[in-house]
Amino acid sequence: MSAIPLPLGKTRRDVFFEGIHDGIPIALGYFVVSFTLGIAARNAGLTPFQGFLASFFNNASAGEYAAFTVIAADAPYLEMAIITLVANARYMLMSCVVSQKFAADTPLWHRILVGFDITDEIFGITIARKGPLNPYYNYGAMAVALPGWSVGTALGVVAGNLLPLQAVSALSVALFGMFLWVIIPTARDNHIVGGLVIASFIASFALAHLPGLMELSAGTRTIILTVVIAGLGAAFFPIKDKEDNDHAA
Repeated sequence: MSAIPLPLGKTRRDVFFEGIHDGIPIALGYFVVSFTLGIAARNAGLTPFQGFLASFFNNASAGEYAAFTVIAADAPYLEMAIITLVANARYMLMSCVVSQKFAADTPLWHRILVGFDITDEIFGITIARKGPLNPYYNYGAMAVALPGWSVGTALGVVAGNLLPLQAVSALSVALFGMFLWVIIPTARDNHIVGGLVIASFIASFALAHLPGLMELSAGTRTIILTVVIAGLGAAFFPIKDKEDNDHAA
């Protein structure tokens, strides 16, 4: 088996600790966000240990929240699988990009382990690294980020069981605030994204009140809206690559 390329003058241990260094801010942010996610897990009836496992094996806020919503509605496993796949589909694209940074002879098991915890933030610091990707950098980032996310969710479930109902209700709203914080800056800078966000709000409200559609579960409505609106956005407002922009200029 070929040796994995290392930065000049560095060992695997050096690269691993660089990953830990870059992953600590991510872990701190994950802890805060996943704490509010734990409230949603608690409302879905999960125990702290179940919340920990859910976050450990599905490190994705939108995907987990969708799954907890389906669990709370007592929906079938198939619906949970589909909505989780739809909500987390972007990670498949990120994994394809990250795979291009590996040296050609990097063993498959390293690729699988790195792909296990591709998140928006870890993807960002990984792509920012110069040269071929050494998986031990990702392992270092994962070593702090993944526990921060999982433990935060478990503690959120614990807090939900201990705090009064009014406090739990307030913390549940905090999670929606996080999602708004994610979409508002992009929607403000990109009118197309902003229009699609407004359209999704209107369509979601309509599906929840229209006869024949309101009987559908929240998970099924989310799946339909995500696929249809994302598909229409991609079809009518495709993102032009740099070559097309240069050619147009």
